Amino acid sequence: MEKRIYNFSAGPAILPEEVLLEAQKELFTLPGVGMSILEISHRSKTFDAILADAKAGIKKLLNVPDNYEILFLQGGASLQFSMVPLNLMPPKNKADYISTGSWSKKAIKEAKRVGTVNVAATTEESANGGEGENKFFKRIPKQSELKLDPDAAYVHFTSNNTIYGTQWMNEPEVGNVPLVCDASSDILHKPIDVSKYALIYAGAQKNIGPSGVVLVIIRKDLLARSQDSLHTMLNYKIQAENDSMYNTPNTFGIYIIKLVTKYLLNLGGLEKMYEINKAKAKLLYDAIDNSGGYYKGHAEKDSRSLMNITFNLATPELEKKLIDEATKAGFSGLKGHRSVGGLRASIYNAFPTKGVEDLVAFMSDFQKRNS
Repeated sequence: MEKRIYNFSAGPAILPEEVLLEAQKELFTLPGVGMSILEISHRSKTFDAILADAKAGIKKLLNVPDNYEILFLQGGASLQFSMVPLNLMPPKNKADYISTGSWSKKAIKEAKRVGTVNVAATTEESANGGEGENKFFKRIPKQSELKLDPDAAYVHFTSNNTIYGTQWMNEPEVGNVPLVCDASSDILHKPIDVSKYALIYAGAQKNIGPSGVVLVIIRKDLLARSQDSLHTMLNYKIQAENDSMYNTPNTFGIYIIKLVTKYLLNLGGLEKMYEINKAKAKLLYDAIDNSGGYYKGHAEKDSRSLMNITFNLATPELEKKLIDEATKAGFSGLKGHRSVGGLRASIYNAFPTKGVEDLVAFMSDFQKRNS
């Protein structure tokens, strides 16, 4: 298949076409090197430069202050669910977690293995308004709902919830307690003030690059919390001292991150990316809201994600019909997560505006034919 289809997958997700083409061009041999990025030593000067460029790109895009380390680790965000409490929870052995979706619940589960977890807020509710296993999340908690412990080792939240299509518009206010964020599914979608955070981690496979790399941005003073008794590969301090290369890193993944950061900088940085993301999301949310109830958004309007747009139709049968027809028409990955059902359109940074416009036109036509 030569023609690219529209990839609405929640992740691994779409990459910028020019990044894919540049990687394709250089895959056989990096310019002036005589070897592929898939072959070069991670101890070579060539890779030293690639790693430095990737870090510099992240630093410039997010305006990362000098008192932070930028790491490219392995194990994805799921390993960070364990590394964060193992490194940051002692000696207090307690932390606050805000529960807004499946991934924050998984982070809570791992943190409980290390110490005491205070669920400072949760927006989980039963699907039918009563008791039962079928539960979901529709919104982000208000600041007034947070029951925070001023003596907690840190506060953890998930900035964007891929499954439910909800997103924090602003960081929670946590006073002097270090703020930790799982930003896997919206990192680099807009400018943020990194100085508000103690640690940010993000799996690469949504907005940064391919799967197999996790970005960690950690304030340097917190590295002192990493105890020598920790297993070496799980120790932030050792990873920082070795510049993410205690063992062989994901060299290809870091190379792609270098290309993605260059693409975003050439685009105009995160301010420009944010404008594009808001416009793309508005197109689709307007189509849902103006459908006369034919399409119904899952998330409450003040909690709607710019990255993952979740919605339902009147019946599961109608949803299946739309998904089947959309797939044949070149719209891939629209099936919603099993816990929510319905549809989910993931329109990360690299997703083209034209693709959203075409989906909106398809949805309008589908409604006319099936009303």
